[in-house]
Amino acid sequence: MLEITTIKDVKIKIGEACKSLRKSNRLSRDELAEMLDVSSTTIQNIENGKNATLDNVLKVANYFGLLASINKECKLPLKPNCLKVE
Repeated sequence: MLEITTIKDVKIKIGEACKSLRKSNRLSRDELAEMLDVSSTTIQNIENGKNATLDNVLKVANYFGLLASINKECKLPLKPNCLKVE
């Protein structure tokens, strides 16, 4: 049986990773936002799994060195119906 991953699931996982990495680096939301030239609300939205632009998510991923991990984990092409849009 295929495991279905929703967009919401992905947003939540990204948010959890962002928050965990930010805290382990002892950064406040304001400090991270300033370093990335985004608002602290943007960081809060990402961490809470709310809508954020791909550009902002990639800024966070790049800052924490996650882009290489993301590239390794992506197995293309995706199988049909493995990602469900809500």
